[in-house]
Amino acid sequence: MEKEKIPQELIIPASEHPKAFEPTVLVLNVVMCALGAIIGLELIVRTGVTPNTSIVGALFAILISRIPVALLKKYRSVHRQNLIQTAISGATFSAANCLILPIGIPVVMGKPELMFPMLIGVFLATCIDATILYKTFDSEMYPAEGAWPPGVAAAESILAVVEKGRKAFLLIVGIAIGWIGKIAGIPTDLLGVSWFGDFFAMLALGVGSIIIGVIKTNSIALSLFGHTATLASNLFGSNFVFSDYAMINYMPHGVMIGAGAVSLLQCARMLFKKSSNEDTAAGKFTSSMKVLKKTLGLGFVAYMAVALLLAVICGIISDMSVGMFIIWLIFSAFAALSSELIVGISAMYSGWFPGFATALIFLIVGMLLGFPPLALAVLVGFTSATGPAFSDMAYDLKCGYILRGSGEYPELEKEGRKQQYYCEMMSFIIAFLMVAFLATKYFDQGLFAPVSKTFATTIDAGTNSEVAKWLLIWAIPGAIIQLVGGNRQIGILFATGLLVGTTMNGVTIIVGLIIRYIAVKRNKANEQILNILGAGALAGAAVYSFFTATLGLAKKK
Repeated sequence: MEKEKIPQELIIPASEHPKAFEPTVLVLNVVMCALGAIIGLELIVRTGVTPNTSIVGALFAILISRIPVALLKKYRSVHRQNLIQTAISGATFSAANCLILPIGIPVVMGKPELMFPMLIGVFLATCIDATILYKTFDSEMYPAEGAWPPGVAAAESILAVVEKGRKAFLLIVGIAIGWIGKIAGIPTDLLGVSWFGDFFAMLALGVGSIIIGVIKTNSIALSLFGHTATLASNLFGSNFVFSDYAMINYMPHGVMIGAGAVSLLQCARMLFKKSSNEDTAAGKFTSSMKVLKKTLGLGFVAYMAVALLLAVICGIISDMSVGMFIIWLIFSAFAALSSELIVGISAMYSGWFPGFATALIFLIVGMLLGFPPLALAVLVGFTSATGPAFSDMAYDLKCGYILRGSGEYPELEKEGRKQQYYCEMMSFIIAFLMVAFLATKYFDQGLFAPVSKTFATTIDAGTNSEVAKWLLIWAIPGAIIQLVGGNRQIGILFATGLLVGTTMNGVTIIVGLIIRYIAVKRNKANEQILNILGAGALAGAAVYSFFTATLGLAKKK
């Protein structure tokens, strides 16, 4: 994807970049963060999902800037819009995915007294998560030039309003494609990403999605406007039930374990290889490999300290022997750090992150290691809190990176990124306060994030040698695919498709890639058109999901 050329008038001296704590930004951010946190909480406990708020936050900021009130004219600055977008996005994602979801696990398991101790632990984990991303963004492992699709879509939306003309028209067409497609039941967010995400990574995601969709439904079926067309049925026999077979049921988890293990080794190779001049801040990346190594090392220590704190305040130390506890402590920190690395890589290439699926995998491994139930609950809650904030903040930093000139103005980029980090941290604090105040009100009504119940049910069900066998068997092809794909992370994206994909998702991605291949082959200039249309489709799908979900909540009440 080519570097975005932005209007020169948007480039300002670093000293003039808006500040996160200036009254104009701070007051609106506090209001938007409180609103974002409530929306995130409502959506995840009532629908089980949180739509992409990076784009929604950008559109909120644009709308506010267009209100004909003198005071609001300051928000026409794309850099202020970026700070507002960063804050609401951080609050929505953290409140839903990083805070209320993990603290619901012990409550579901009949230990409501562990809710607030868990809240403190996962809040700290979320802050560590985002800090690691801030320090490692635009490194060799997480380059700013990576796809980070939702960040591109947010930036394109903001720039289209500024530039108007052809780009704005293409973006509107893309938004219409995204909106209408969603009405029809087509995942047009994935269609959009297939037009500007990494081609082979998206291909792997599509193939994985089709395979698992066909296996789970025992058919090849596609739905449009609420009507399902079945092209083939009973492919594995009329009595086939996916969940009845451990061999197939744990295939996605095994493939991800194998791909994830190789991905971590690839990350380790990157970390320990001899640094070149291009790795320094004066070279290709603004974050050097030295900083990356130091950050990940400190991150591991920080995660271990939080895991120890959680173990003490949740009282799980007495459930384990000294040796078992030490293993649990090291494994918890390893799981938290590994989860965010794998989730971050997936998010960079596809705009999708298998945060909950990855946490479930570490939960299963923890069960095989023999950790007791409460220790497992703390482990999976802790692990699920790392990754979502990492990915969401990366999208926001990518948006800011484009608006600040795609790295051509290092001092402006450094200052803008720092202010975004401050906004993100502030959003976490507000999300923490909102969850602390509202969580019991949801739980008392029996309203939990569905994934919280999934984790609790998995712990109750236990595991056995049959599960371990198939996890190890399926890990082999996962490792091979990841190894063959190299740094494109084919194995991770293929496993992501197996874990969370559907036939419709996979077919949509493949069709999008075919359109992209033909269009670009005919004329290289079509690539830029597809980039903008794709960003628009992602934005349109995200806004449709957001508002229909929100309106659905209003109807339920």
